[in-house]
Amino acid sequence: SGPALLLTHGIGGSLELWNRQFELRDPSWRMLAWDMPAHGLSGASPDGLDLDGIARTAWRLLDVLDVKRALLVGNSLGGAVSLRMAAQAPQRTRGLLMAAAATMGRETVLPFRLMTLPGLGELMTKPGPMAVKQQVRAIVHRPESITPDVLAAIERNVMRPGGAAHFLALLRKLTTLGGQAPEVVRRTEQQLQALRVPVTWVHGQQDAVLPVLHTQRAHQAVAGSVLEVLPDCGHTPQLEKPQDFGRLLAALLARRPG
Repeated sequence: SGPALLLTHGIGGSLELWNRQFELRDPSWRMLAWDMPAHGLSGASPDGLDLDGIARTAWRLLDVLDVKRALLVGNSLGGAVSLRMAAQAPQRTRGLLMAAAATMGRETVLPFRLMTLPGLGELMTKPGPMAVKQQVRAIVHRPESITPDVLAAIERNVMRPGGAAHFLALLRKLTTLGGQAPEVVRRTEQQLQALRVPVTWVHGQQDAVLPVLHTQRAHQAVAGSVLEVLPDCGHTPQLEKPQDFGRLLAALLARRPG
């Protein structure tokens, strides 16, 4: 009966990364999590390697579910997709909660940059137990915050046939050896300046994938936005700090456009 929220995960992830938020949510919220194309249990899509295409797919999903307007919540690549969604349909966007959002700056970790190299990327993303451990280390500061259901989903995602190839193809569209692609970052900067909806930024202080500086800069670029940096937290604050994340969601929903 209450507001609709669309939760979008990061690259290589799936909807299970939002499980803790479903446990803690206000029961009046219509909370929706989805698997982006070629992620989790979703099939591949011609639009699955393009941020605007993924965003259009998300709006089509909301159309099918008869959701007219939604709060867009994105983690990592899901933040970049949420921003593209807001640019495509600002009148349908209630607000944005951006958690360690990608494409906010060029800097990124060395492994992601090395994965852009032919051959080396394929070797580094080879499915197996080591790939599962690497993903866990990347997305959380405290491994104990990964619940058994989330770990099972990560294992399934890593071992998904064709999953590693899609991960690399998408990563290479957004990243170069020097960092996140300059043209993608420039597009993000333009869209941030055009935002006219309430925005909350959240970032884990110990994020091992994207620097907190990206979110701090983005916060400064969006007038009236709110920023919270969470201590003892890595790249997925919705998992590691679920109560804090839920509090930020509730506060954002209570805000009105300025």
